[in-house]
Amino acid sequence: MPWVAACLDLLAGPLFGYCLAVRKLALHVGILHEAAGVVANSSAVAGLTTKTMAPSVESKNCPEEVHKENTQDTVVRNGNKSKPPRRFAGVVVAMAGLPARGKTQVAHCLARRLNWNGESAKVMRVSVYRQKRLDMYASHELFRPDHAANVALRSLAQKDAMRDCASWLASGNSVAILDATLVTREQRAEVFDYFSGQLGYRVLFIECVCSDAAILDQNYQEILAHSADYKNMDKATAVEDLRLKVAHYKQAYEPMEEKSWPRITVDTGTMEIKAHRVSGHVETKILGYLGSVRVQPHTLYFSRHGESEYNVLGKIGGDAVLSARGERYAQALASRINSLHIPDLRVLTSRLRRTIATARGVEAPQEHVAELNELDAGVCEGLSYEEMQEQYPQEFAWRDQDKLRYRYPWGESYLDIMQRVEPVLSDLQQATNMLVVSHQAVLRCIIGYFMDKKPEELPYMEVPLHTIIKITSRGYNYELEFFKLPIECVNTTRVKPKNCSVNRTADDALLTVPAHFDNPDPWRNPSTGPTLVQQH
Repeated sequence: MPWVAACLDLLAGPLFGYCLAVRKLALHVGILHEAAGVVANSSAVAGLTTKTMAPSVESKNCPEEVHKENTQDTVVRNGNKSKPPRRFAGVVVAMAGLPARGKTQVAHCLARRLNWNGESAKVMRVSVYRQKRLDMYASHELFRPDHAANVALRSLAQKDAMRDCASWLASGNSVAILDATLVTREQRAEVFDYFSGQLGYRVLFIECVCSDAAILDQNYQEILAHSADYKNMDKATAVEDLRLKVAHYKQAYEPMEEKSWPRITVDTGTMEIKAHRVSGHVETKILGYLGSVRVQPHTLYFSRHGESEYNVLGKIGGDAVLSARGERYAQALASRINSLHIPDLRVLTSRLRRTIATARGVEAPQEHVAELNELDAGVCEGLSYEEMQEQYPQEFAWRDQDKLRYRYPWGESYLDIMQRVEPVLSDLQQATNMLVVSHQAVLRCIIGYFMDKKPEELPYMEVPLHTIIKITSRGYNYELEFFKLPIECVNTTRVKPKNCSVNRTADDALLTVPAHFDNPDPWRNPSTGPTLVQQH
């Protein structure tokens, strides 16, 4: 309509003029120009204030963007310096203290526990970076505090480790552990300034101290046995070299007494722990974990229960009794363990009949712990794999697709077991000699913890029946040994099938099911004919 068009023409002119006037006013007072200038000036100042660390040994493997983020320490906004914005606040745990005080063992214990509980933690050992920069270790002269060239070399190795800690956190991980000595205030100040002042990460110092001569001597022996520095050195020379190395560090040592930084002091001899200004959910977790850390060598023994009647029948879960061969294994286990005369041995079992019966002949104090009970299969308790496939084919397929996270209806998953056995792990880390008699899924989780297995590996670890499993600490790692006792038993390990689709056939679903019997004790009835169920 003509009158509508006329009205629009009348309104359009003033509105357009008003917009032009506002823009002219903004340009006049410099608002638009100033906004662009701030961006440009911020980039320039950030480039000028970049702190350049020593090139990382592993920097080639990290994205370029990560290193740009790590090296840019400040930006300028409206003339004020501030830390760069971070999507999350990572935590750097900086170990400190003289050599042979248990720093590396504590660092790896913390990383193992943090990873177990869902954090992503990694240890960066300065000694490893130093060994990469120096082809061959010569002598203790490398650690003299008055030798400028050697001090510079070790400083570069520390910066390498610091850079990789920053790259680890910038990649989205939550905890980086810097395993260093940091015996001087200057070294600790450098670490705090780089990670907190420049990069905006939280920093927690952990100083390990020890004055117990016997424990120190034991720690020295561990270093001599496992350190790459002394691998090709004769024992007498290595002992003297280590003594002089520690003396050099003592000469420069300044105890950690800084009042403004979060710090924890751990006496690895008495396990007395002192905390100062510790806050944050990760830091408080670490403070709690330190109470269960053990740096002295220790040995742990594990065994599944003897073969049960359900094992013979191919059934899962339940509270079955031992088969005849399982009873023989219980006697053999007791004879073997008792013959070792293990000092101060403790025995932990689950509260199910088959583990209690398996351990009853072992001459040691015994505890029956509910946390060690087998994985609860819920509605599938007492079923064989064939029965599961027949009654719950979809559930059976879902479990094969993700055995770690799959939870039986009204039952548990492997992740539930990982959470359930945490108190047992704390006990085992402090134990000197302990025998744990439990079940396949539970032992997979516990042994996998000490062997640093990824969670996805746990459900398929090999934990056979009628086998004693020995774990011995070797420095900060563990050595695994299997001792198979000569008593026959069924195989209960089922590998993951290739076809995990919910539409697969029953034959495909049961392809990897171990062979079993349809009689709980066929060896007592040899005249009944063949009873082995053919699964293929």
